[in-house]
Amino acid sequence: MLEVVKEWGRRYLSDPQAVLLMVLLFSITFLIVYMGGILAPVITSIVIAYLLKWFANVLVNWRIRPGWAVWISYSTFLGLFLSAILILWPIIWQQLLRLYAELPTMITAVQSFLYLLPDKFPQFLSKEMVEGWAIDSQLQLKHATKILFTVSLASLPTLIALVVYLVLVPLMVFFFLKDNQVIVSWLSNFLPDKKPLLAKVWREINEQIGNYIRGKVAEIMIVGMVSALVFYGFGVRYAVLLSVLVGLSVVIPYVGAVVVTFPVILIAFFQWGAGSQLAYFILAYGLIQMLDGNVLVPLLFSEAVNIHPVAIIVAILVFGSWWGFWGVFFAIPLATVVKAVIDAWPRHEIKP
Repeated sequence: MLEVVKEWGRRYLSDPQAVLLMVLLFSITFLIVYMGGILAPVITSIVIAYLLKWFANVLVNWRIRPGWAVWISYSTFLGLFLSAILILWPIIWQQLLRLYAELPTMITAVQSFLYLLPDKFPQFLSKEMVEGWAIDSQLQLKHATKILFTVSLASLPTLIALVVYLVLVPLMVFFFLKDNQVIVSWLSNFLPDKKPLLAKVWREINEQIGNYIRGKVAEIMIVGMVSALVFYGFGVRYAVLLSVLVGLSVVIPYVGAVVVTFPVILIAFFQWGAGSQLAYFILAYGLIQMLDGNVLVPLLFSEAVNIHPVAIIVAILVFGSWWGFWGVFFAIPLATVVKAVIDAWPRHEIKP
């Protein structure tokens, strides 16, 4: 057993660059696990600045001076950020409060519908089975209400932190965008002069994550706007809230679409009942999801992250357990980093 371990070490850890890379990986993992909540605004600011830097480079290619390009890029972000806070968020919050107030009525409507199913499909469902579902749903609703009430009592520190983040994130985005070369040069001073392995890993990460961030932002906007048009076209209630949820659901592949589908269908069922209008709406919503998965994603990510779906789900579970919401949010970029490291890791064949 000891010889196997020694052989593995000679094959994968004989290169000093590999040892340095391993130290950096352990350091990053430590920061994510133990300081993820504190560093989440910083990482969010870096991601936004990364996207804005690409936009500024596009403007420079259009013969706009670099300084003006940075200011135009940042001003665009700040305008969108303030619009989301001052215009979009109040609408979402009002619709969320109305939805929460009407949720018990929606659950009751669903239960009444379930009670009718045993008479229509006695070969598949029994009254005892439906009653069990109804009792279980009531218990779950009471449990969720209790949790929400408990969270709301302890939410003042969270609200204060949120206000601080709303101020800090735009400020950090500006400095990351303006002084990115200075910051990168400063960090490079702590690394060896010759670092070909780190340079190779960085190039792949830079390309892959850049493609992913740009593609994902475009996907969120397209899916959200198309969903809003469809929801307003059908006249469904809480259209703004639902379209934002559907747009953000694409951040978490596979899982997000499944989770957001339940409130969308529930609200539509409560509004129209089990009729043709509901069937047409479900068909339109399913078409959005199908076009997103089969047309939009291949088009936007044809040269982006190439990770197997099983690896993506594992990344969501692992990073989510380490880092909570932010781990789920950044699961794919972090998985991209892991993939880039594995692909670039030096391997020395051991001669027999």
